[in-house]
Amino acid sequence: MAINLRLNGKTHQVDADPGTPLLWVIRDELKMTGTKFGCGVASCGACTVHVDGEPVRSCQTYIGDLEDAEVTTIEAMSENRIGAAVQQAWVELDVVQCGYCQSGQIMSAVGLLSSNPSPTAEDIDSYMYGNACRCATYQRIRAGIQRAAEILEA
Repeated sequence: MAINLRLNGKTHQVDADPGTPLLWVIRDELKMTGTKFGCGVASCGACTVHVDGEPVRSCQTYIGDLEDAEVTTIEAMSENRIGAAVQQAWVELDVVQCGYCQSGQIMSAVGLLSSNPSPTAEDIDSYMYGNACRCATYQRIRAGIQRAAEILEA
């Protein structure tokens, strides 16, 4: 079935069953590999993208539910003021270790800062809960989000 998907500001026509997870359309059909497969059950956050500005787990978001929605992936985050600040903070503080989960971490961090531009450490921990990092860089992720908030405040 042909479905129109608005992704990173462009409309793509994809031939997919409406029950196909967005993750597989992004990675396999559109060849955008920044969004990662982690668990497949929306528990780890590696596959996080934005739908209409809100972070969602793309492994459990179905392509048939996205008519008229705007999907944004990590590939477009540098074009977003908040996304660029988060990415700058990640580089400044050397947040990444292995990097596998980081696109999902960044997408969630952007979601947090979009709704709460001055989060406390507790706000960050609460919002980011469910974004797993096997390298346990949680302190650096928290510091990165706090630094991004400072960058945005300046």
